[in-house]
Amino acid sequence: MTPPAPSAAPLRADCIGDSAGGLTFDVAAHGETEAALLILRRRAADDADSADDTVSLPLAPAAEGRLRAALPSSVALPEGRWDAYARVSAGEPRRLVPGVTDLRSLADRTPGGLLGHVAVRIPYATRQGNLTVRSWLRAPHAETGELGFADGGLTVRGRVYGTQLASGAHAEVRARSGAGEGAVRRLDVAADRAEFGFTVPYDTLAPGEWDLWLRPAGEPGPVVRLARLLDDVADKHPVFTYPRARVETPHGPMAAGPYYTRDNDLSVSVTPLES
Repeated sequence: MTPPAPSAAPLRADCIGDSAGGLTFDVAAHGETEAALLILRRRAADDADSADDTVSLPLAPAAEGRLRAALPSSVALPEGRWDAYARVSAGEPRRLVPGVTDLRSLADRTPGGLLGHVAVRIPYATRQGNLTVRSWLRAPHAETGELGFADGGLTVRGRVYGTQLASGAHAEVRARSGAGEGAVRRLDVAADRAEFGFTVPYDTLAPGEWDLWLRPAGEPGPVVRLARLLDDVADKHPVFTYPRARVETPHGPMAAGPYYTRDNDLSVSVTPLES
């Protein structure tokens, strides 16, 4: 019996992020490289061939055995998870695996706002060891910063991008699930130019998941989801963990605390405690 042919070795890509939100990919490749492409495909797209769900970037020779593609911040990459492939010769694109990743320029990044939106692209390794890019595109954007914990509540400080804070600015805590589903709690906001702060009193919340939003211009202005995006951490949920407070509420004793969702949006969880 003829043994099966060995599968092709995976293509490895080094990634470098820049402070403007762009990415550079360096792919290790040999052989025929004419018309080589780096291809990003948005995961869970209804139509994988849609122009909005596939981005192709030319791979040009950068050094011996190295091809380079640039994804500048000016190229739109809609929000989502984009799986990375390379086509370096005739045939089907091959899945990329991450090599060296340098995202130091993303730490404490302050976008200029000249494009009217905040674009964030963070490459990461999937559970299968493949290269994927998590993209966010927010206009406007409310970036959370320091979180404080005192007196049975959560204090949130942050900064807005792509908009201004007006005198009617306020925060909203919206029930996503649980006994308070559909409820909205309005909270006063202290504003200083582009910076804001507010406190969420846990004892006003029913059991369930509560999402945090900001209305920078008040009613009837846009509502903006609070999120932490401007760093090099693609998935905040397992990395940023916070204390939970015991609070007495009209619904009984509860444990409440903040967390970041799978999309790095800020939420609060309220769960009952046994009396």
